[in-house]
Amino acid sequence: MAESRFVYVTYIRTTPEKLWRALIDPEFTRKYWVETVQESDWKPGSSWKIVAPDGRVADRGEVLVIEDHRRLVISWRSELFPEAHAEGFSRLTYELEPKGERVKLTVIHEMDRPESKLIGMVSSGWPAILSSLKSLLETGEALEETRTWPEGL
Repeated sequence: MAESRFVYVTYIRTTPEKLWRALIDPEFTRKYWVETVQESDWKPGSSWKIVAPDGRVADRGEVLVIEDHRRLVISWRSELFPEAHAEGFSRLTYELEPKGERVKLTVIHEMDRPESKLIGMVSSGWPAILSSLKSLLETGEALEETRTWPEGL
C-alpha cells in the first residue's frame, strides 16, 4: 500500500480507443496538457518522458504495464522540481473501463513514502489536466488554462 496517494475518477463520453489515444498520442496530449508531449514506444520496460515545449524533460520514467485500451502503469520521477526529484519514482496508473457510451477513467498516482511532495504537487495539477482531457474529448476544445505552458516554469 502506498504511503501517499492521489486518486481521481471521471466518466468521459467517448470510446476506450479514443481515450487511450488521447492519453498516449503526443499530438493529442499537447492540446490539453500544457503543450507537453509524451515520448515512449509504449512497451513494457520502455522509457517514458514528458517533454516541455522548450525541450526540457519535465518528468521521466518507465512503462511498467500496458494493456491496450484498458490499463497503463508508468514509473514517474519529476525532473523539474528538485524537492520532488529527490523523492525518487512514483507510480501512475490509468484504468479505463467501458460503461455504455462512456468510459470510466481512474487515475492513481502514488508513492511509497509518507507526505510525498510529488504527490502533493500532482494532486493539484491532475484535476485540471483530466478535466481538460474530458472537455477536449467531449466538445473538441480543451480548457483554456491547460492549453499553454505556465510562464516562468
